[in-house]
Amino acid sequence: MSLRRRSSRVPQLLLAASLLGALLAPPAAATSAHRSAPGGTDGAGEGLPLRVATYNIHAGAGMDGVFDLDRQTAELRSLKADVIGLQEVDRHWGSRSEWRDLAGELARRLRMYVSFAPIYSLDPAEPGGPRAEYGVAVLSRHRIVSAENHEITRLSTQDPNPVPAPAPGFGEVVVRVRGLPVHVYVTHLDYRPDPAVRVAQVADTRRIMAEDRGPKILLGDLNAEPAAPELVPLWRELTDADPDAPTFPAQDPVKRIDFVAVSKDRAGVRRAWVPESLASDHRAVVADLLLRRR
Repeated sequence: MSLRRRSSRVPQLLLAASLLGALLAPPAAATSAHRSAPGGTDGAGEGLPLRVATYNIHAGAGMDGVFDLDRQTAELRSLKADVIGLQEVDRHWGSRSEWRDLAGELARRLRMYVSFAPIYSLDPAEPGGPRAEYGVAVLSRHRIVSAENHEITRLSTQDPNPVPAPAPGFGEVVVRVRGLPVHVYVTHLDYRPDPAVRVAQVADTRRIMAEDRGPKILLGDLNAEPAAPELVPLWRELTDADPDAPTFPAQDPVKRIDFVAVSKDRAGVRRAWVPESLASDHRAVVADLLLRRR
């Protein structure tokens, strides 16, 4: 299937933020850490440090099912990440999230830039109101210089008789880290037990990412564990940050379905960990990276 690249302008809601000059140590609540590369500094020619995270925010609700954006804001702030990929993000979607723009609110509270990539964008409930949207987002302390919302194969949850078809919601941004353009992708793969749609989504993901050059970072809820056959093709070009700790469900997690992955040729993982938290039904994955200029 040939997929066209679906573009959007850099989002209107870009909020000023100060850049982090150095990475901080993992929080004490981390459950596990994994070292896969030595530390280094740009001055030594070994790489640019960047802390990234992925977090499925469950439309603002915690493991208890209670919507509480204050709780999630505190959790995200505690990660001290430069770039964060979010999944299950509501934007005026419905009563479960109080019809609020979660991506925009989190960006304002954390003083970060934001790019939102809707999977679904429905007509407003009332004429003249905002569209009801649900999708993924990227928050960044570094300026977002471009953004795209790509189509990948999806099986719609809004259609009573869905068939696999190209649909938006694979977000990509380019951020500049000390002058280096870095491609960041955020995704949420199909949740169904049958892996067929995820197989197609992985193929689409690899095709889209292959069009770009430079350091690449994939953040997302892949709804499959690292050794799942449908994910194996991803590991040809990407390195799994591998925090060696499960992420789902947040209370007594039993499987790791949330990932930070980086291009093998232009980025390395210094350490990765999974903080303990019940602010969502998933736990976050956080990784300290080293980006190579060439």
